[in-house]
Amino acid sequence: MPFIPARALWLLVLEVKEKLETEHSDLPIGENGRDDDDLILWFLKDRKFSVEDAVFKLRKAIKWRKEFGVSELTEESVRNFYETGKAYVHDFLDGQGRPVLVVVASKHFPGRQDSSENEKLCVFLIEKALCKLPKGKEEILTIIDLRGFQTENGDISFLRFLIDVFYYYYPKRLGQVLFVDAPFVFQPVWQLVRPWLKSYASLVRFCDAETLRKEYFTEATVPTSFKD
Repeated sequence: MPFIPARALWLLVLEVKEKLETEHSDLPIGENGRDDDDLILWFLKDRKFSVEDAVFKLRKAIKWRKEFGVSELTEESVRNFYETGKAYVHDFLDGQGRPVLVVVASKHFPGRQDSSENEKLCVFLIEKALCKLPKGKEEILTIIDLRGFQTENGDISFLRFLIDVFYYYYPKRLGQVLFVDAPFVFQPVWQLVRPWLKSYASLVRFCDAETLRKEYFTEATVPTSFKD
């Protein structure tokens, strides 16, 4: 990414802000709104400092946040699904100082669970993980625990939702995705999902639990379910 002086960045942020106010005045303001400097700067970086591209993507993202009710999501509002243990934000950072989002695929049953509630839990946990970002860090690590995965746990629609959420609404926040101990029955799911990932496919790594323990955590910080 090219170096851009601070004043030039500020002028780009101001230009985006003015365009959003003029062309999309119906969008909310405040944190994560059309006048949020940090949000605008992040999307400018994602769009390689193209004002028009940033405005287009920001409009879509801010509108989605409002319609989805992101600011209204709380631990209480997602409690029923949160308590299943199907996904959580790990208490410790990984070895690179990134917040860690863990998804336990064997506890996901799309045929029995409300898809909209799954999506709310997903977004709530992404927001929670981002709130844990240390100063100077911008990305999170996502671990998909595939131990015990069966065909009934497969959910193409949810995976598509997750990919779209990171691409359109949380760009460049996903540092890496680890698929841990993927069984043979996961292969058809991966073959369907992989083309949707596009450039994000380079962020995916298949590994075993031992690799996860040794390369991403210390003995003290590894998620409990992955301890020896």
